Order: sequence, then C-alpha cells, then structure tokens
Amino acid sequence: MDNLFDIHKLLICATPQAWLEAALENQDILLIDHANCEKKAAATAMSLMFQYGERYPQLQEILSPLAREELRHFEQVTRLMRQRGVRFRALSAARYAGGLRKHVRKREPERLLDLLVLSALIEARSCERFQALVPILDAEMSKFYARLAAVELRHFNVYVKLARQIGGDSVAARHKQFAAIEAKLITDRDRDFRFHSGPLH
Repeated sequence: MDNLFDIHKLLICATPQAWLEAALENQDILLIDHANCEKKAAATAMSLMFQYGERYPQLQEILSPLAREELRHFEQVTRLMRQRGVRFRALSAARYAGGLRKHVRKREPERLLDLLVLSALIEARSCERFQALVPILDAEMSKFYARLAAVELRHFNVYVKLARQIGGDSVAARHKQFAAIEAKLITDRDRDFRFHSGPLH
C-alpha cells in the first residue's frame, strides 16, 4: 500500500489535454471554482473533525491545521482574483465530488474509510492539476500553482495515512474502486468547465 503515497499510483489517469486547453480559455472560472474548492476542502476537514473527533482523536489533531491551511489557500486565491479584476460569482457545482460521494458506504467505520479515501483522491487530483497547469500559465499564476502543488502533495498523504490507520489492509481495495470512478469522472466529457470537470464537449 506504500504506493498510495505516490500521486501517479493513487491516480490512474492524467488530466486530459482538452481540459488544460479549456483552462487556458476559462482562467476566470478556473480561479473562481478553485476558490470554491478550497472552501469545500476546509469544510470537509472540519466536518470529519466534528463527526469523528471523539472516536478518533488523531483526526482532530491532524485535520485542524489542514483546515486552516485550506482556508489560507482560499484567501490567497481570492487575493489573486482581486489583483486580476476577477469578481466572485455563483457557479454550478461540478459532478466530480458528488459522483464520488454517492459510492460512500453508510455503515461505520466503512463510511469514514471511504470519506478518507475519496478525500485523498480529490486532494491528489488537485495537486496533479496544479502541476499540469504550471507550464502553460503566465509567470504569476505558474508560480502560484507551483507553490500550492507542493502543499497539496502533503494533504493527500495526510488522508492516505489516516485511511490506513482506520482501514488497514482494506484501504487498497477501496482505493482501487474509487480510483476507477474518479478516472471516469475526470475523463468523461462535461458541458461546463470547472476545476474538477472533465474535458468539454
């Protein structure tokens, strides 16, 4: 299971080139939806703390600083948006996170294990997309995403470690199932560009 700490083993496909081309054409939406993703990432960490913190104290110790870091990222994205004259506006959610969550089991501790595995996959995909964006964006945004990629690398490893603590040997099987679902969501075509969308029609 050590290979789950390798982003290229955790994810079974790369971001499609067509998504990267759409990102270049939709940089305002990229920033707006990225900001939304950072808020959701902080909310996910805090939700896990509230739901499971008493049973698993290590969740609170590990996820509290992660949640703060996600909120700092949100602030950094919104600062960059202001500098570039990009105004916040409402965007419909991508089908990505919902498409993963609908496969989460309802019984415990299986539910917690699934939430940790899919959180690891989401963080890993964010990191992979940051890395893929660095060579194609302007200097300012490239530097920004390169810096975030290094942090997201650590975030997905946090979730992998927690999943292994909770699920032990069962993590590998659940990862395999969720990784296949994640790859389909990221490669199937979408109507609207989002940070976690597939390529556009």
